[in-house]
Amino acid sequence: MPANGPREFFRDLLDRESLRPDLNRAIRGTVAFMVPLLFALFSGVPVDLAFPCIAAHTIALVDVRGAYSLRLGLMLAMSLVLAGATALGVLGVDSLPLALLGSVIVSLAGGLWRHLSSEHGPGLAIGSGLMFLIALSPHTTRPDAIHPALGALARGLFGVLLQVLGWPFHPQHPLRRTVAESWLALADLLDALAIEGEGRHEMIVHRQADLRTTLNQTQAVLAESNALPGNLPRHLEQLNLVAARLTLRVIVLSTSLEAAMARSCFAPLAAAFAPVLASLSNSARTVALAVVSRQPAHLAAFEVRLTRLENLLAVLRSQVKTRLDDPVVAGQLDEVLRQIEELLPTIREALRATLDRTGDRGAFSLELFDLHTLTLRPLAASLNLSRRVDPALVRHTARMLLLVAAGVAIFKELQIPHGYWLPFSMIVVLQPDFGSTRKRAAERMLGTLAGGFIASSLLWLHPPIGVLLAAVTVTIALFSYYVKRSYGIAVIFITLNVVLLLEAHQPVTLAVTLERLGCTLAGGSLALGAALIFWPVWEKQRFPEIMGKAFDANLFYLKQVVSRLEDGLPHDEDLLLFRRSAESANSEVFSSLRRMTADPRSRREGLDQAAALANGNQRVTNALSVVTVHLNDQRSRHPETLARFREVCADAFRELKSGGPALDASFEALESFALPQIDADHLDASLFREPWVYPQLARIVTELAAMVLAAKSKE
Repeated sequence: MPANGPREFFRDLLDRESLRPDLNRAIRGTVAFMVPLLFALFSGVPVDLAFPCIAAHTIALVDVRGAYSLRLGLMLAMSLVLAGATALGVLGVDSLPLALLGSVIVSLAGGLWRHLSSEHGPGLAIGSGLMFLIALSPHTTRPDAIHPALGALARGLFGVLLQVLGWPFHPQHPLRRTVAESWLALADLLDALAIEGEGRHEMIVHRQADLRTTLNQTQAVLAESNALPGNLPRHLEQLNLVAARLTLRVIVLSTSLEAAMARSCFAPLAAAFAPVLASLSNSARTVALAVVSRQPAHLAAFEVRLTRLENLLAVLRSQVKTRLDDPVVAGQLDEVLRQIEELLPTIREALRATLDRTGDRGAFSLELFDLHTLTLRPLAASLNLSRRVDPALVRHTARMLLLVAAGVAIFKELQIPHGYWLPFSMIVVLQPDFGSTRKRAAERMLGTLAGGFIASSLLWLHPPIGVLLAAVTVTIALFSYYVKRSYGIAVIFITLNVVLLLEAHQPVTLAVTLERLGCTLAGGSLALGAALIFWPVWEKQRFPEIMGKAFDANLFYLKQVVSRLEDGLPHDEDLLLFRRSAESANSEVFSSLRRMTADPRSRREGLDQAAALANGNQRVTNALSVVTVHLNDQRSRHPETLARFREVCADAFRELKSGGPALDASFEALESFALPQIDADHLDASLFREPWVYPQLARIVTELAAMVLAAKSKE
């Protein structure tokens, strides 16, 4: 191994970790948890250690993206909610009616937090639920201690301080990372394109759906930051827009490759695409790394990768032209590769603009340009203030209310020492849909079992306080690192942490581990049973509506594309929005499919047909995207054909959505539709669009016919 091997390894490791929030979150979470803990143990100040530790840790784990005023407003609001939940729990310590009333309020508030913010609401619901339940336990409240709510509020503000202290050193870091996530998702899609064998298509479809979701989320965050002074938000938005443009061309490349792979003439070129796809993927990841780190070395690495990519594309285009004997396939692939090649300088300039350090002052760049607008307006703009509440969320909140109230009644009446683990397990495990609940229940139960076994083994050694605190530090760090990456692993470390923390506070026996395990198993089982019995909403009941919206979005996209083909209009911003809408609807469909696969087997009837409709609709969107890159100012010579194409496709989409009796007639219309021969003077694919467009229109008709057959099989 070279002398610099370990150094290079750790540098690469840090580079990779800088693209994800896990490492920074683990550092913040560890400091936030350990400082209040050490203060409570050794300062002599009468304060209950649970509330400040959990409050500070909860706030420190928040990964907020966007303007500083948004982050500050959100974290301050969360600190107040945690303190309020703690105060509510204290009121119910000696009164079962007040405890039950508090459980109802906390459950309803948890549903409200989920409605207001799908990103941060679930975490706040869990954190406030935990603070409330711990506060209900009489033995946790020392008579001479500072009021638990005040301790929670003070340490919540300490967690806010830890977040703020990192801003000058990682200015607008979450905003930059948001754009980096788009490029990472694009790299994942490119990796899927390079996969060979079974499962390739399914991987591409899922990666494409994930990429569209990421692009939408990034665009929403950047839109909220447009009002900020300075050029950074505009530059980041431009870089994200370039990612969206490259995504379109990658999707077109994927569609073209899918058609080309079916031709025997493509076999000699199959291996030549692998290094190009790998280079594209590596370049996308380097863009993500550079925009987050702002380091000149990473920009230089991107320049090197870009030069290699340009050379690979030039070679591949030459091979496509000379080795493929099918001019249509060769021309299509060459055109897509050319468009990707032409976009590379734009990527370079967009990235450089985000890394411009000419305005830096001092040792680090101060991009804290929006701190003078510390109002709650950005926070309110980021919340879902719609009065329409998802019925699934209403049912989830009702289930949660009943379960938590029952769990509180059980542990208060039976006076279980750490009985709050029972209702808290319900809060953590119960999710709005059954599939997610089952997955979370398995992760929590198995993680608790593994963590409890390890903790019990360690306690036989009776380690000294210094070793215990070191172990507590390591376990909370690992929990903070894995909590959003792999919940099952995170549960192992939080179980270890709880047992070790109790041992540091007072002697712990095996009974504590068994108590936690028993409460977790009981709580998880009850949550799973509630999701199965109380007002369940199976995904197959929701799927038709979600699929119908995707049909509508695709039909509208199709009509807009055909209109531009007829009138000779180019690709514009409006068409980009229509494509984004269709892709977003498809992303929702595949999310629904994933939930459906997790439902009980008896509730998965029609899954194959649903998957066929979802995949067919996705292919239609991709084919339309191929057409959009060939739009130009040439008016169609056959407007009557395009009008007929639009009519049969519109009928097919409407019948697919309604599932009406006219599916047979729609199928016959699709089967009888035929495109005219391309005019002899328009056969040159380098000059005219028909050689590219007509095959995609034919593919759309074929996909729709297959979808109609799939819909008929459900009848």
